[in-house]
Amino acid sequence: MKGRIEKVRAILKERQLDAIITGHAVNRRYISGFTGSAGVVIVSMDQAVLLTDFRYIDQAQAEAPDFTVINHQRDEKGAIFTQLQAMGVKRLGFEKQAVSFALYEEWNTHFKGIELVPTEGMFEQLRMIKDESELAIVKEAVRIADEAFTHILSYLKPGIRERDVALELEYFMKRNGAEAAAFDIIVASGERGALPHGRASDKTIQSGEMVTMDFGALYKGYSSDITRTVAVGEPEPEMKQIYEIVLRAQRNGVEKIRAGMTGREADALTRDVIAEAGYAEQFGHSTGHGLGLQVHEAPGLAMSSTTVLQPGMLVTVEPGIYVSGLGGVRIEDDVVITENGCEILTRSTKELLILPV
Repeated sequence: MKGRIEKVRAILKERQLDAIITGHAVNRRYISGFTGSAGVVIVSMDQAVLLTDFRYIDQAQAEAPDFTVINHQRDEKGAIFTQLQAMGVKRLGFEKQAVSFALYEEWNTHFKGIELVPTEGMFEQLRMIKDESELAIVKEAVRIADEAFTHILSYLKPGIRERDVALELEYFMKRNGAEAAAFDIIVASGERGALPHGRASDKTIQSGEMVTMDFGALYKGYSSDITRTVAVGEPEPEMKQIYEIVLRAQRNGVEKIRAGMTGREADALTRDVIAEAGYAEQFGHSTGHGLGLQVHEAPGLAMSSTTVLQPGMLVTVEPGIYVSGLGGVRIEDDVVITENGCEILTRSTKELLILPV
């Protein structure tokens, strides 16, 4: 974590802050390594401190060796103020999107002589670029999801409930190393495929239906996110045509995305293909999103995104077409941006699979 701490200090210097404080669970974990559910991190130009309660002291010392761990006893605000005084902090940055107004008022009242300075996106900016240790963890999360997809192909058949498919995917991923499913698993079959976020229901899969499955594995805090659409029996001709359009768009996205383009330009790689095929109105979400300690994080691959892609960014590429009353198709890969393109982490086939019934 030392490298991350130094990057935070560079931002502190740039913004003329003496220290930054965060109790945001994801950012606290990112900067310190501490996975407990309670605690506050303070990073200054020469110190890194983690305050937590007696339940987590041993855990914090083991997980956050680059931090001084302090038991704040039963007076967290008092312990924080004492620590800030000892560190000589006069200008304290805080995450305005993670601190409630009530907490801000308490700090502003309690932290006498300290100026509270709102910041935005400090940790999120750093988290966009994954280091090698993060990518190694994500690759394992992706491997688990890929294996789950291979497994579920032998499970899918007419008469199976969407909910049972989701349960089987989650069970397989947990049995093979995942802490949990990364998010509520989407299984949408037949006409329900037109629901981009059609969480698994009690509907049974019928012969000839397309089934969209969007799932991921949570592994050591990091998430994978994969979507594949398969046919259970021979699908309708229009659905096969839609599949080929989405596949063409998705392949164009992963083949041409690269460092230096904006999120808007990356989004256009898939959106333009679908629009040219006449389905612009049936593709209503963004092409992709960042992935890491959160399933959805920066950067976004969207029409509104001006973020410039950089090597080390981890994003999804997931165009889709959704036709009400007919069904839908989405195909999603997890990719790492490189100097000359991207590295596709997900290995599951994207060719249309028509499963026997």
